[in-house]
Amino acid sequence: MKLSARLAFVASEPSAPLPGPLRLPVAPRSIQKGSTLTTLLDRDAIDCLAHNLALAWPEFDAPSFRRSAAAGLAPLALMQRGQHLARVLHAHLPANFAAACAVLERSLTPPQRETQNLGLGVFFYLPHGCFASLYGHDPAHNGGRDPFEPAMRLQYALTRRFTAEFSIRSFIIRSPARTLARLQDWTRDADPHVRRLCSEGTRPRLPWGQRIPAFIADPAPVLPILETLKDDPDLYVRRSVANHLGDIAKDHPALVFALCEQWLDHASAERKWLIRHAVRHPFKHGHPAAVRLRKLAR
Repeated sequence: MKLSARLAFVASEPSAPLPGPLRLPVAPRSIQKGSTLTTLLDRDAIDCLAHNLALAWPEFDAPSFRRSAAAGLAPLALMQRGQHLARVLHAHLPANFAAACAVLERSLTPPQRETQNLGLGVFFYLPHGCFASLYGHDPAHNGGRDPFEPAMRLQYALTRRFTAEFSIRSFIIRSPARTLARLQDWTRDADPHVRRLCSEGTRPRLPWGQRIPAFIADPAPVLPILETLKDDPDLYVRRSVANHLGDIAKDHPALVFALCEQWLDHASAERKWLIRHAVRHPFKHGHPAAVRLRKLAR
């Protein structure tokens, strides 16, 4: 079979049954004393990656992948390991980005059903998000075709298992209009993990994540997303909205105070909690507007 035909086959049959069980590495529920997050992407994770990808794509060279993945891994921090493993994935998956994404999607374990106490094992999918961010922009990686849609499909699938809040940021920065439009559509998705991504992924100062300078300067483009999600039925999503407002308040406190004032009108108990959480940092510093809002939102 020619390479082009193989790639088309991979991309067109993502739901074909796999010949064996997919695996996740063993990981603690939380960081243990004396350990670091780097252990989440170590030998066990590499073995699971190789196992799952070989099931998803029989031509995957698992031994070569293991050797390349382990080379130079030891001194790297967690996020650096994610980038390193993404580059190794790129060298071992189909050269066409859309076809590679199809293989990665076939290798994913089932979506998370819970939103709390997910543990640290989900960090296994950090390299997959890094792969989307590194190779999902340039048409040269996708046979000359725009890679935006396969990149969005992969990140949609990833955020249901882990999160795409780190990878989606490069798309917001490089393709802001269509990425924000897609996220606005996803605010009405049935999966709370997807809805949370719409808020968490657009936070201007996300911890560990690439900052979004345009939103630090002017958060107006993302406010419609927060407006849609402020009364989300899942606390997992509402907490992200509150944290997002807390980010904005670091640069535009008056805007956040005014928005929270508006949201107090006919506010439910859940929305009042969101408001209290959103202004908690300026409240701790005694900002009069934050103190007032906290009192009104009781």
